[in-house]
Amino acid sequence: MAKPGYGKRSAPDQQARTRHDFALLPTRERYVAGFVDHLPDGAAMSVKALAKQLPLYGQQAISTALTALSVAGHLRRVRSAVVGAGDETRWVFRTFWSRTARDNEWWNAYLATEQAAQAAAPAPEASDLDTAPPSPWAPAEETPLPPAPEGPDTEQAPEPTAVPQQRTPARAPDTEPAPPAPDAAPHSAGTSPAYLALARLGRDDHRLALSADDCAALEAQAARWLARGVSVDYLTSALTAGLPAQVDSPLGFVRRRLTDKMPPRIPVEGAPAASPAPARRLLMECTDCGRPGLPEALPDGLCRPCRATRPGSMDGENSPHPADIADVKAHMNNLRDLLKPV
Repeated sequence: MAKPGYGKRSAPDQQARTRHDFALLPTRERYVAGFVDHLPDGAAMSVKALAKQLPLYGQQAISTALTALSVAGHLRRVRSAVVGAGDETRWVFRTFWSRTARDNEWWNAYLATEQAAQAAAPAPEASDLDTAPPSPWAPAEETPLPPAPEGPDTEQAPEPTAVPQQRTPARAPDTEPAPPAPDAAPHSAGTSPAYLALARLGRDDHRLALSADDCAALEAQAARWLARGVSVDYLTSALTAGLPAQVDSPLGFVRRRLTDKMPPRIPVEGAPAASPAPARRLLMECTDCGRPGLPEALPDGLCRPCRATRPGSMDGENSPHPADIADVKAHMNNLRDLLKPV
């Protein structure tokens, strides 16, 4: 197991595990994904730790497979700030994993919810265990492993099969009905004034109609408004004032307003001014090179340079021109002819 604060974190609302999971992935990525999916939460997810448990592949092959799984929408790497000694800020590193492939919009919304939840919760102090390097995880005997790929494996050779681009793979029907996911319980509406205020936005103005999942995702941000002393009517007025003629994404629109129009915290008269607590930041990391950034700036979990160097990249900046490829082939053929014995 990894040290506390590190390791794997399972994303919510995943589909039940079936024998057809990751069926559309190439052999290497399917094997690594099946192994990671069976790891418990908190297991070490570094390239070195996974390479020790998967002797068929080396560290370079594992790193390439994790990058492909990030592009396919199965994982995101993040770093989260914790409070150290005095004013020191330390970071812990986590890998969020989803058996169900998610698109960039879903990951951005989920990480924004995680950020809001961390900001609302009291910041934990970092211990030596939290900030020590994570140790490799040894699999338990009862943890099933995915079957090994057939045929000999070349560790560094790239797979010819393309990795799906962040879409949920089509699943064949199972012979046995899958049990419901344990985390798919419906939200208990009516227990939170913030949730009710968000749920009523669509009734006040149809352009801001939110689903139950949308309300649950924004509940923590709306609760921060109410915690600053504003009323539910004030919150509703701030979210519905000056709406454009058409709102294409009510979830993104309301989240932006909850962030940009956050009311100031008014101190109580006579109370001593408390020192502001350090903001608990959560940054996503590029799965390939580890460069930190906001989720919106790292689509597919990759930074711009890493996306440009990936095979089949849509940027087109580094893709060679067909004429250049033909010139290189002709030049190599000429060299081979010159090296032939007379």
